[in-house]
Amino acid sequence: MNGDLMRTIIITGASDGIGAAASRQLAGTDARLILVGRSPDKTQAIADATGAECHVVDFTRLEDVRRLAIELNDTCDRIDVLANNAGGIFSGPTTTRDGFEKTLQVNHLAPYLLTYLLLDKLLDSRGAVVNTSSIGARLFGNIDLEDLNNWDGFTPNKAYGDAKLANILFTKELHERFHDRGLSSVAFHPGNVATNFASDTDSYFQHVYHGALRAFLISPQQGGARLRHFIEGRPGKTWDSGQYYRAPGRIGRSNRQAYDAGVAAEHWRRSAAMLNISW
Repeated sequence: MNGDLMRTIIITGASDGIGAAASRQLAGTDARLILVGRSPDKTQAIADATGAECHVVDFTRLEDVRRLAIELNDTCDRIDVLANNAGGIFSGPTTTRDGFEKTLQVNHLAPYLLTYLLLDKLLDSRGAVVNTSSIGARLFGNIDLEDLNNWDGFTPNKAYGDAKLANILFTKELHERFHDRGLSSVAFHPGNVATNFASDTDSYFQHVYHGALRAFLISPQQGGARLRHFIEGRPGKTWDSGQYYRAPGRIGRSNRQAYDAGVAAEHWRRSAAMLNISW
């Protein structure tokens, strides 16, 4: 990434939680900030507070993702960082209007599609893709390549774990396919952050994030600082492309499937087929 030019940073999931916190922390830097959020009021409020541009997008609607990509490609001369931070754990299974299970679409398919649609700008800028993953990938992930939506035996925890594992597989496969063309990619665990996470699920995570145990979670500002670390970091110096980090400076171990090159390649292929795209 060229430090001589003003960097363009896109952050999804920026209307709340660590996305909003990282946006506030980046507000005083020399970067063009573009925030993406689902809530019109919250997204605009963060944009007003940070002097950033903003777009309102619902990741349960892939037409929104395609519209966003058109607008970004039209208005951005360069894209230095795409922070795929939007996500969540949801009750279900819930079918989106696009025909996919909501957890998979919001956490994986939507950012996968957005990255694809912005790829040329990212390559031209020798940019970076920062994917917010989770230790949930290791705790609950067990991807069935024949049932990526988890229609069979859905539970909120497994669907979330699989989706966060998908973020790591996506990171590794982006590195394999495009790092030699200048693109860098990284996935990280933001910490167990006291946010609105798990507010829309009957998973026991709801009791952790919205009950008495909430007092033991880290603040959104701390989680936002982790996201900022990877956004501002220099690939090859601050962090290594293709890796999953348990914390800044600490490469973490994740689910065994995350280290299976065959699973990563096939998961990539099936995701592309679901979206009817070809990289």
